[in-house]
Amino acid sequence: MIIHGVIKIIRSDSCYGVASTYFWPPMFFRVVTFFLALLPFTAFAQSGVLSGMVRDVEGHPAVGVFITQKDNVNNGTQTNENGKFTLTIPAGKAVVIIFKGIGADPIEKTFTLFDGEKRNVDLVYENVAETGTIEITENRESGFRTIDTKLPTKLPTINPGIEAYLLSMPVNIASELSSSYSVRGGSFDENLIYVNGIQVYRPFLVRAGEQEGLSFPNPDMVSNIKFSAGGFAAKYGDKMSSVLDIQYARPDTTEGSFTAGLLGGSLQLGGRSQSKKFTHNTGVRYKNNAYVFNSLDVQGDYKPRYVDVQTFLTWTPKKYGPLEFSFLGNYQNNRYNFIPSTRTTDVGSINEALRLTVYFEGQEITRFETAFAAFSAKYNPSPTSQLVFTASAFNTYETERFDIQGAYSLDELERDLGSDEFGEVLKNRGVGGFLDHARNELNATVFNFTHRGFVENEPHHHVISWGLDATSESIQDELKEWSLIDSAGYASPRPADSLGYTNPALQPNQVIFLHDKINAYNEVQSQRITAYFQDEKRWDLKNGAKASVNVGVRGNYWSYNQQLVGGPRVNFSYTPQWIAKRKNDDGTVDSLRKDVILTASWGYYWQPPFYREMRGFDGVVNPEIRAQKSIHYILGASYVFRAWGRPFNMNAEVYYKQLEDLIPYEVENVRLRYFAKNNSRGYATGADVMLNGEFIKGVQSWLRASVLQTEEDLNDDSYYYYLNSEGDTIYGGFTINNVAVDSILQVPGYIPRPNDQRFSFSMLFQDQMKKKPWYKVLLSFYFATGVPYGPPSHERYLDVNRTRSYLRTDIGFSRDLILPKNKGKNWFNSTFKQGYVALEVFNLLGTNNIINHQWIEDVNGRQYGIPTYLTGRRLNLRFSLSF
Repeated sequence: MIIHGVIKIIRSDSCYGVASTYFWPPMFFRVVTFFLALLPFTAFAQSGVLSGMVRDVEGHPAVGVFITQKDNVNNGTQTNENGKFTLTIPAGKAVVIIFKGIGADPIEKTFTLFDGEKRNVDLVYENVAETGTIEITENRESGFRTIDTKLPTKLPTINPGIEAYLLSMPVNIASELSSSYSVRGGSFDENLIYVNGIQVYRPFLVRAGEQEGLSFPNPDMVSNIKFSAGGFAAKYGDKMSSVLDIQYARPDTTEGSFTAGLLGGSLQLGGRSQSKKFTHNTGVRYKNNAYVFNSLDVQGDYKPRYVDVQTFLTWTPKKYGPLEFSFLGNYQNNRYNFIPSTRTTDVGSINEALRLTVYFEGQEITRFETAFAAFSAKYNPSPTSQLVFTASAFNTYETERFDIQGAYSLDELERDLGSDEFGEVLKNRGVGGFLDHARNELNATVFNFTHRGFVENEPHHHVISWGLDATSESIQDELKEWSLIDSAGYASPRPADSLGYTNPALQPNQVIFLHDKINAYNEVQSQRITAYFQDEKRWDLKNGAKASVNVGVRGNYWSYNQQLVGGPRVNFSYTPQWIAKRKNDDGTVDSLRKDVILTASWGYYWQPPFYREMRGFDGVVNPEIRAQKSIHYILGASYVFRAWGRPFNMNAEVYYKQLEDLIPYEVENVRLRYFAKNNSRGYATGADVMLNGEFIKGVQSWLRASVLQTEEDLNDDSYYYYLNSEGDTIYGGFTINNVAVDSILQVPGYIPRPNDQRFSFSMLFQDQMKKKPWYKVLLSFYFATGVPYGPPSHERYLDVNRTRSYLRTDIGFSRDLILPKNKGKNWFNSTFKQGYVALEVFNLLGTNNIINHQWIEDVNGRQYGIPTYLTGRRLNLRFSLSF
């Protein structure tokens, strides 16, 4: 992160108790936050210990700042995830210490310590808007946003994970039960998620948020979170929409946390060995959402159980040496058992009010079991270079079995407000039944070997990065599922020729039609090779302005279709030297530099298909499938300003994405069903504005507003309107004369993509009592206009209806249990460093949000889309302690 301003070092001298203040010139002001392995140091016969914390003006820690002794580069350390450092230096003489990060100018300071003296130094960076990150710092210019790592554990949400906090970013959601999200009109499959630089996956067969369970990232273990909504550099992988980059913490002391509530709990333990060579960070999570599921329309016996265990280990053979080994392991077991009983849903308006009543028999049993392991070796040949080698393996075994029979009645309700029977059943529109059957099983294994590296030319602010990935995929998928819909009260056979059967052994009226019948077995073995190279350079211009450019190229080869794709990516930023005049009360005028950064991004973002994009509605894999392509054009601005005497940060971006070779898909709940062919082109355009700061003094809040339009044009979706002898268009179930005498060709052209939400607004607002700040409230608010939907005919041009807008409000009231004034008074306050108890209200406004539609038909063939509502209002009690 490149920051300009004044550095103020506050020295607290333990011997004399005197605080001294030093001011460095603005030209040295940089927030430097990079992840480098610690260099070896030597113990001295006469020495002192220099320790302290590097932070910004808001008190946030600066992570990964490299600190060395100028005349002995082998004596060095770096700030940890809390911004703290400890360095032993020679005593009895002046020692020059260098604070340095990749891509930033060094900061030098001289210290003179007595033998055995321990001195604390706080390095305060003024005018800082954000803290930095681990690894090479991604500047504000790069389009990444840094997320408060502690906030996701405090959000009042059904899914207590990192994804819930993304509402402060340009992200849209469709269900509070799912961790999936959409970025600028793309699907969840278009998003990259990294943990410690390794791409992670989620289960393939998930079709509803109730089944999904826990997402991979564990918020209790995290030290740093970054997010980009597009225009990211070549070092990031082959997806078309976004990057979520997460780093797990390396604890420097024994620590832990425990959280429990009505929906489950979590436990995290971390620590560092006495030799400082070994660190461990382990988390266990358990979730059971049965309490929330009981607020759904479908009543029954819900038995979900979601378990996740993760560990992150690091080992440095030589203390503070240039070589480090690490291991990241994860095991998840998500189980969902459900025995439905009844469903009652009212839908419609004053013009037409309907009630669907369904009685069920049967059950659903779903299992998702995943395992992941990654070994990494990191070597720092010098303070300005790094080599990383990683080998990882991922396996998922998923089974989906259900037989659910339903008998339904569709009734019309009394709409006369003056009637004593208002809202009661007036007449029956039809009765029928359905039977859903599935025996699906998937086993997928992914092996990956990755190399990453960079080298910096310090004097010229020049960083060169490169990477190479080799991936092997093995997928076995067996699909056996079908649905039977009976709108007449009994299964009515149809003529074989009307259903496309040509077997002469079949006689008329001997075939029962099954909806979405799939009987397939697929086995896919393939390899992928990806590589990138990028060059980043910064300039300090003569007029005081600054500029940087990141130019990279990325390529991808997939053996399955033997397709090689790739292209350039460019990120440019400019920090102007704009000066504003401010008149003071005494009549004097101050000149202030405006903290503004202007950005531009352009690039090719290819997305070779993974297994789900390859598989069509019939379950068959298309061997001719090709990579999708998105070309990003993004302009942005970041502005840090002060209001009410407090800092605020505003970010705005406008974008246009040119989409080619798209694979169309439909959304059923959270399940994506692809057409498995590249028969579409499209675009996405819009703007995002994000604002965060202390609306209430002492606590941060976030606001975000977005406008979006995304459409696509399928090249094979033309169809005919059929006209009867009266010249009327024939509609099944509506028109009486259904004999066609003429037809008209229709070409739909551009239609909305499934995640076309034209406007969305989100807010995370915090407050606390002025005189009792340990009482807090956190409000999460999200609004988004409806998304397109249509009948289950797999004809995309019919998906032009809109669901109602999604509105969700969750609120949490909490009280801190560990107060600064009570610190050390008793065992409880001495043992734990933080703790709180919270009362949460989910869906505070009781909004009936829609996730899907269940389609039924009457005896005339008329179809009705009955909405499936999400969760209702629920209370939750949560308790948390950390040490």
